[in-house]
Amino acid sequence: MRPSSPPNDIRDEHRHRGHARPAPVVPPVVPPAAGPRGEGGAGDALATLVRHPDLAEAVLTVNTHMLLRSTLPPRLRELAILRVARRRGCEYEWNEHVGLAAEAGLSEAEIEAAGRGEAADALDLAVLDAVDELDDDSALSGRTWATLGEHLDEHQRMDLVFTIGTYCMLAMAFNTFGVEPGDARRKGSRRTAAGSNGRLTGAADFRSGASR
Repeated sequence: MRPSSPPNDIRDEHRHRGHARPAPVVPPVVPPAAGPRGEGGAGDALATLVRHPDLAEAVLTVNTHMLLRSTLPPRLRELAILRVARRRGCEYEWNEHVGLAAEAGLSEAEIEAAGRGEAADALDLAVLDAVDELDDDSALSGRTWATLGEHLDEHQRMDLVFTIGTYCMLAMAFNTFGVEPGDARRKGSRRTAAGSNGRLTGAADFRSGASR
């Protein structure tokens, strides 16, 4: 199950970083004045997903595995998700997982470093590299696969790939549907801020902080 390294000429390091996300070409799922929670914006993720019950059931089944049944250690799972959230400019995903990352043992400094794709530990760095490679090229290099294999078994590496893919998909959905962080919904704004709890709001923070 070892993937081959993609040709160098199709690799474009972080090719989509540093660019503002274009405006959606479709209207928001929920009109701004009538979110599913009776607030502005699309509301939280579940309130948005349940507008399509069959889709919600399928998505939540996969997500339940990733969060509760995956063989991947929670610390590595959260490292990967944080990197996905920062690369994808998904404020909701980042804010929802900062607390989970802390519960999994990541320090505030490690959480911020994960967003930048930086880590001191070899395995942590390989996990972050896996996010970058899959997001850029839809494949892992032989080097990264081998490094992961020094620490993780086959099931764990499979769960890592699917965790990255699942949260990339969710980030695209949350961004498109206008799902906002809880703080932004309550305040009715999306002001840029970084609190002591490590939470960030403002797409510019994510875009500027994604590069190593």
